[in-house]
Formats: sequence, structure tokens, C-alpha cells
Amino acid sequence: MARTQTATLPVIALPRGSVLLPGVVQRIAVSSNRPDIASLLAAVYTRAASKTPNGRIDTVPIACVPRASPLLGPDGQLLIQDGESAPSTDRDLEDIDPAKASKADLFGYGVAAKITGVEGRGTGEFTLLVEGVTRVRVEKMYHDKAYLEGKVVYFQEEPSRGDSTLEELFQHLKLLSRELVAILRLSSILPRSSATPGLSPLLARRLDLFITRQKQPGSLADFMANIVESSYEEKLQLLALLDVTERVAKVIELLDRQVGDIKNNIKITTVTTTTLPFTDSDSTRKEIDEIVKRKQARPPMKIGTSGTGMVPPHGVGRSDGNSDEDEEPNEIDELQKSLDAAKLSPEATKVADREIKRLKKIHPAQAEYAVTRTYLETLAEIPWTATTDDRLGPQTLTRARKQLDDDHYGLEKVKKRLLEYLAVLRLKQSINDDVDVQIKKAEEEIGAVEAETANKKDDDKAEALSPDPAAAEEKVKVNGAKLEVLRSRRMVDKSPILLLVGPPGVGKTSLARSVAIALGRKFHRISLGGVRDEAEIRGHRRTYVAAMPGLIVQGLKKAGVANPVFLLDEIDKVGGSSVHGDPSAAMLEVLDPEQNNSFTDHYVNIPIDLSKVMFIATANSLDTIPPPLLDRMETIYLPGYTTLEKRHIAIQHLVPKQIRVNGLSEDQVVFTEEVVSKIIESYTREAGVRNLEREISSVLRGKAVEFADAKDAGHPDRYNPQLSADDLERFLGIEKFEEEIAEKTSRPGIVTGLVAYSSGGNGSILFIEVADMPGTGTVQLTGKLGDVLKESVEVALTWVKAHAYELGLTQGPAENIMKDRSIHVHCPSGSIPKDGPSSGISQAIALISLFSGKAVPPTMAMTGEISLRGRITAVGGIKEKLIGALRAGVKTVLLPAQNRKDVKDLPQEVKDGLEIVHVSHIWEAIRHVWPESQWPGEHDLPTVQSRL
Repeated sequence: MARTQTATLPVIALPRGSVLLPGVVQRIAVSSNRPDIASLLAAVYTRAASKTPNGRIDTVPIACVPRASPLLGPDGQLLIQDGESAPSTDRDLEDIDPAKASKADLFGYGVAAKITGVEGRGTGEFTLLVEGVTRVRVEKMYHDKAYLEGKVVYFQEEPSRGDSTLEELFQHLKLLSRELVAILRLSSILPRSSATPGLSPLLARRLDLFITRQKQPGSLADFMANIVESSYEEKLQLLALLDVTERVAKVIELLDRQVGDIKNNIKITTVTTTTLPFTDSDSTRKEIDEIVKRKQARPPMKIGTSGTGMVPPHGVGRSDGNSDEDEEPNEIDELQKSLDAAKLSPEATKVADREIKRLKKIHPAQAEYAVTRTYLETLAEIPWTATTDDRLGPQTLTRARKQLDDDHYGLEKVKKRLLEYLAVLRLKQSINDDVDVQIKKAEEEIGAVEAETANKKDDDKAEALSPDPAAAEEKVKVNGAKLEVLRSRRMVDKSPILLLVGPPGVGKTSLARSVAIALGRKFHRISLGGVRDEAEIRGHRRTYVAAMPGLIVQGLKKAGVANPVFLLDEIDKVGGSSVHGDPSAAMLEVLDPEQNNSFTDHYVNIPIDLSKVMFIATANSLDTIPPPLLDRMETIYLPGYTTLEKRHIAIQHLVPKQIRVNGLSEDQVVFTEEVVSKIIESYTREAGVRNLEREISSVLRGKAVEFADAKDAGHPDRYNPQLSADDLERFLGIEKFEEEIAEKTSRPGIVTGLVAYSSGGNGSILFIEVADMPGTGTVQLTGKLGDVLKESVEVALTWVKAHAYELGLTQGPAENIMKDRSIHVHCPSGSIPKDGPSSGISQAIALISLFSGKAVPPTMAMTGEISLRGRITAVGGIKEKLIGALRAGVKTVLLPAQNRKDVKDLPQEVKDGLEIVHVSHIWEAIRHVWPESQWPGEHDLPTVQSRL
């Protein structure tokens, strides 16, 4: 060893407890409390830019100096002996400013190092990677910059030549180093606690190879000093040992101590015949054999890296202490336990056993190992047999009905279907309970017969005196056949597959959640909107990189049971056929009750039983659902809430909810039915209640501002909690929609029709106005009428022209009523599109009223489709139309006779407020509109109409 030059270098004061040795890479975390390192790094970049063309920072040397220890002098000599107490010094404090550390605060020796990298963390903090190069002694410290600088003296090691003592110590160091690696590898093979570290096979082989190829005693001693378990003061002493022989002897002493501790504390419970990765040294093998024989307990130990964040040099590799490879021996056992606990199906068990055997033969470093392990973990997480017990008892239906009624108002069809399913499920369970009792009894009988037969065979005398054993065998066969018959009587539950179709906001998704709560099952939602790849439904094949199961299997894993409630949301928005497959076609197997008991995911590749899963799909429209997929689901229509239902929902649910959300209490805002009805009719027009909830929230926010202002002003008594319909314009602005109100008076040519808006929920009246003028028989239609509505006008006009003489509108049968006139048909609210056949009867009555000069009563409305024969046929939307008619002030409504069944579903309030008249022909409608009038051809109307 020879002294070299003296230099002034930037100095990094290492964190307390951290020592950097030559040839070792260490990470130094740089945070906001170490501005000196940031300034030093900036200076290094500046010097590198001026020193080399490419600006490499590893060409600029720095010095890394550890903190001083109160137990050691600046040259590493011990200041106290064993048993003495350490003196209390200010240098032992943790809060020394590294940028202002004096020479006394730092150890007398350090290392000249180079910065090999900077790793950013994205949070303003970063980490320096520094590699020690050679030892230095600190002569003087400078504090004139934002970082420390020091005058240091380099100590460059010279290659050892011809020193037999050093060479002997070097070989002993290699032997002990390889022995330590072998024992640490052994500790990872044998069963151990999770807190006990070990070396993976790959890292152990690399360390062993590195130790074997090492030529410099000093370099190997410095490297092993970072691995061996030692104290901070011992590392400082090693740093201060400039003589290679003394340093190697010190590291050998530390290795001897740690190897001895491990041998005295290790506990070996199983030893296989596999060749252990020991060195070729016979002494090492004998020592390990002694460890096997002693079988002494071993407490958890740790590798002595002293928290330095040591990184092995190039060629050795890198391994985290908590890596998956370290856990690989116990990992397979844990995986086997998980698979056993999962109670796999017979086919899945066969596949899992085969994959476990393959996994044991695969090296953990190979990519196939992770793929196989992930696959087995997926098999273990799938709930093959675990189910949730349905809450089926005497109060099941009552409790479920209450749950559904509390969560949703109306929607009687859906509730009825779900209660039917619960009732069937409960009856099946009762039958199965009775069958289980009979099966148990039959099994006991078979067991008794077999036991009696076995006893007779054991007793020679009894066997000689016993009757023919064929009789006993026949009895067993009969009981066995009886047992099979009983098992076949068990009722198998196949959950329904429901499709809820309706406009947005009517509660389809929340209804599915309520079903899960009522059944006591787990709930999982799968959003199918925008799914364009078949693999998202059925999974990817395991041959692909990053393969994973499909949405169905992932949902089962998250639910954790085999009988959850799956919500397939927005099934009408699944993508069609493309280069990625057809997702809607993949859903055919999932939603087919006859096939989904053996659903095969591409990733799992084992049949999975989905028959216990209750699928509830939702859609806004049936147009985009393929017919084969639609055929597999039981469709239930949710047409939307009526005004009465919306008012009830708002008062019972939405208003209390929004009062809490906006920080008010029940007595601080008083909503009346008049206010809620005004919001529904004048500010919303939708099928659901989402916009209604938003408008209610807007009103409550306005009231919250008023209350806060009054409270802040010290006059809370000035706040008026009462809310009136006149206040809505102040909070919500002018009315967005205007409702039609029945006329007080009428004139010929004007008829009140009924309409159900396409958005659902809000029915209303629609005025049909007809005017005539001199002309040539033309017909003009206005009001943004659709094609079907225009055709209804033509059909009505044709019928009136054909029966003009019978109606008394012309002088003779051959006279054309439109000969010298033209008519104009108009429907107000011209900006709103109108279409549908339900205004046929209204158009015909309006034309008759115009031509005869007889006005239609203003409080009478009508709806129905008319044929060329004058028959009135059924139309839809009766519930919405009649609710709108009652709200508009209509008293009498003419409906087609075929819609008599729809009247039964009307709210009682509507039935009591309207006089509903059913008509089957236009002549019946004419008699009810003008009961006092006489028509010349009325007596020709047949009493029985043929439908042929």
C-alpha cells in the first residue's frame, strides 16, 4: 500500500449507521432535509460538463464519510473497554446538520466514490447511487459552500505478491464466505418461519461464483464485510484498517462468529436426498451434517447489511430480501393447501395436481414458473363449491317484499317475478329437506345390512347356520336402487336470467342490488358497455403474455361464492362482431340455462358451473341485442314512472335524502306536494327521477344559502322554511315545460287527444285542430307530424268521405264532401315531434265535428287507432295517457274496448277521477260524443262486427 496524492473533494456525510466500503454500491436517499446533497449534485454536474464532452458525472470523484462513533477514535481505536459505559457526547445526537458537520462530527476515514446514477421518485425526492472506489483519510473540512468539502489523502491498494500469510488468509476467507452462502441457501430450503430470510438458488449460485473468481483479498474482504452481520463500530474499524492482511483477518473473525451462530441456532426438520449446494470442502460437509444431527431450534436471524441498502457489484446479481423466490420452498406447500381448501371439481383437481407437479420441476427463475403459479392461484381463488345460504324461512317472502318496497316504489311486475322466484326456491328447499331425511335413512339401512353381512362372514359358525348370503346382497342392491331414486328426486335450482328493459333513471341497477340484499347473496356488477373483445368475456388463452380470466371468472373471484347476483349492466351496448371476435356471441353460453353449468373460460380451460349465479341484465333498448341472446333472457319492461309515482318517490325518498346531503334538517325546509308536482310537471320531462333529484337539490341549495345568510346576520327568525310553488322560479328559473290544460269552451273541428311522451312517465293531452276553406280537396298537415300520424289522418278522412251521406253531411251518396273545399290539420307545439297511430279516432271525430258544425265537449278526450272499416283498435301507453288527462282537467275518456285490460293497472286515484268509456267502433264513439244527435245512417250499423 502506498500513499498517493492529496485532493479536495465534495463530501457527503452518510446517514447515521451507514458505512460505504470500496467496491460496494449504496443508495443514498435525498430528501428536503438534505439540501447539501442537492447542491453537491449540481456542482458535480457543472464539473462534469466542463471536464468531459459527454458530461458523465461518474468521472467526478466525491468523498463519502460516515458519522463518528463515541466508542471509537478518529483512527478506529476503541475508546472504552468491555463493561464500561459509553460517554455522552454532543456528536452522538441525531440532529447534526450534515451541511455544517465539523471534522470531529465525522469519522477520520471514508471512501473516494463516484456517482453511478440518480433515481427519481416523482415526489421531489431522489436517490443517489454511489460506488466506493478507494479509502481516504480526512485531513480538513471546509464550510464555505452550500455543501461540505474536505481535504483528503488517497490510499491506493497495491496487488499482493508472494505474501504466503495473506494468501492463506485469503483462501480461508473464500472458504468461510462460501460456507455462509451455503448455510443461508440451506435455510431457505428447509421449513422456516416467514421472518427468517434465505437466499434464492439463483442468487446463491451467483454469490458463490463471484467469491470463487475473486482475485483481490482486500476487495473480497470489503464485499463480505457488507454481507456479514456486524455492528456499526466494527464496520468503522474495517474502514480504518489500511493493511489488507489485518482487514482480511478481521472479516474472517466476523464470518466465523456468524457461521457459528447459525450452526448453533438452526433447526432442521426435513432433509431430502437432493444434493445440497455446498462447496467441495469436506470440512464444510461434515459441519452441515453435524447441524442435521443436532436439530436445535433456530430463532429468526437477519443478514447483516446494517441497513446500508447495499447493492451487489456487477456479476453478482441483485435480490430483494422479500422476493417471491425467497419464499419458493414454502410457496408450493401453501399453494397446495389453498387448492385443497378450495374443494375443486374432479376435473379441476386433476388439472391442479398435474400443474403442481410441473411447478416443482420448474426453476423459479424461469418465466414459466410465474405463469403456472398464477394459474394455480386463480384456480384456488375461484369459488367452486362455496355458496351463500339463502335466507329461506317462514318470513322470507314478507321480508323480501318489504325490502323491495322500501327501496323502490312501483315496479310491480319486477317485484312479482322476484317474489315468485323466492317462493319456488323455498318450496324446492322444503322438498330437498324431506328427501335428505329419506336419503339419510336409506344410507343407514344399507350400512346396517353391510355391517351384519360382514359380522356373519367373520363368524364361521354363524356363516354355517346363516341363510343364503345372496339374500343379503339382494337387499343391499334394492336399498342402493332406492337411494339412487331418492337422490334423483332432489330439486336442482336454476337461477333465472332476467333482462330489465327501460329508459335511464328508472332504477334498474339499484333494483338488482335490492334483490341481492333480499336474498342475502353477494352482489357483483359487470359493466358491459363498450366491451369490444370476446376475450374480455371468456378470458385470454394462457399462451399469451399477461393472459387473465374473463369478466365472469373475475367476478366469481371477487364475490367469493358460487351463487352471487351478477348485474350485467348495459348489455345492449356490447360490441358486435369484429376482428377481436363477437362479445355478444360469447354471452350466449353465459346466459343459456342449459349450457352455463359447464361454462369454459379460455384462461381457466376447465368447466365452471354458472347455473347457481342469478344473472340480471339491464338495457335501454332491445334493438341492438341479437335475437339469439335476447331469446335466452326473460324480459321485463320498466316503462318509466308516472307523475303520481314520481311524486311519491320524491316525497318519500329524494327530498329527505337531498335535505341531508345539503346540510339541512327536516324542520328547516318544508316541501309540499304542490311544490313537488310543480317541479315534476314544469321542470322535468323524463322516465326516471335523476333530473327530478337534481332540481330538488338545486332548490335545497338555494334554501341553504338563505338559511346561512339569516344565521350569519344574527336573525335566524327571518328565515322562512316553508317552500311554495311561487318560489321555484327564483331557484330554478322560468318553467322549462308547459302543460296543456283542457279548454273551458269548444268549437267545431277541435278535439282533445291523448299522448304519452317518448321519454315515458309524463302523459298529457294534445289538441287536434281542423279547419276548412274553399279549395280543390287538398289536405295540409302541420305540427311536425310523423308518417304514421299522417296516415292516420288519411284513414280518418277516407272513412268520413265514404260515410258522409250516412252522417248527414251530403245530400246524396255520390256527392264528394271535399269537392269544393280544402282542409288543414294542425297539432300545436310544433317544435315537438309527434307520431303514432293512437290519434285515429280523434282525427275522425274532429273531421265529423268540422263538417257537421257540432262541437265536441271540452272535457272529453279520446285515443285509439281507426281502420277503414271504422273499427277502433288498441293502443299503448294507457297508464301515462290517463294520468296526464286527469292532471289536465279531463273528465271523460274514450278508450278502445281492447284496452279494457290496461285499465286494471291504473292507480285508484285515476279510476275515481275519470269516466272511462270503452268503444269498439267509430259509430259508438259518435253516439257518446253527441248523445242527443240523430244520424241518418246510424241504424245501418251491425250489432256484431266480424273480425275475419
